[in-house]
Amino acid sequence: MKLLLKWLLSAAALLLVAYLYSGVQVQSFASALIAAFVIGLFNAVLRPVLVVLTLPVTLVTVGLFLFVINALMFWAAAGVLDGFHVTGFGAALLGSLIYSLLGLLIESALGGLFLQK
Repeated sequence: MKLLLKWLLSAAALLLVAYLYSGVQVQSFASALIAAFVIGLFNAVLRPVLVVLTLPVTLVTVGLFLFVINALMFWAAAGVLDGFHVTGFGAALLGSLIYSLLGLLIESALGGLFLQK
């Protein structure tokens, strides 16, 4: 139940990112659902590999390179989907930052709803 709710809220967050920032466009809620799924899939599968491969750069930049990796995942998802578009890497960087902040809020809210006893 928590996973389904998180997916729905992440899609809504993606729509909010598109509303707040013109560099990100989402055509519909269905497109946002698919995009949220693909972003989550990329973050689960590709991101750990990229983090390990870029560990020296990440250490030198004191972790700031992780923002670049997040932007690449966001941009890659837009590249493979039709209803989700990002205008460039800068838009992907800002869009992924807003999306990540909204994701933290969602995770915090869901953590309060689904407390394990």
